[in-house]
Amino acid sequence: MNFLEELKKWLVEITEIALLLIALGIAVEILFGEGVPFFGRVVANLTGLIGMLGENGLVGLIALGVIVFLFRRKRAVA
Repeated sequence: MNFLEELKKWLVEITEIALLLIALGIAVEILFGEGVPFFGRVVANLTGLIGMLGENGLVGLIALGVIVFLFRRKRAVA
């Protein structure tokens, strides 16, 4: 059981780092535009994802709700 707890902690930390990198990518792209290496097209990709969720109507809304629930639950547990 200890292995699973350690794995869970690692996954929480990796998710937190990924979210920080996404936020950094958005800030860098807003400040310097799309030409910045490594960060690519973060804003365009997020806009496309949000548009795709919006096009799917109720299914997209449910998917967005599940994603938000998982992120909120993770922070409450950790």
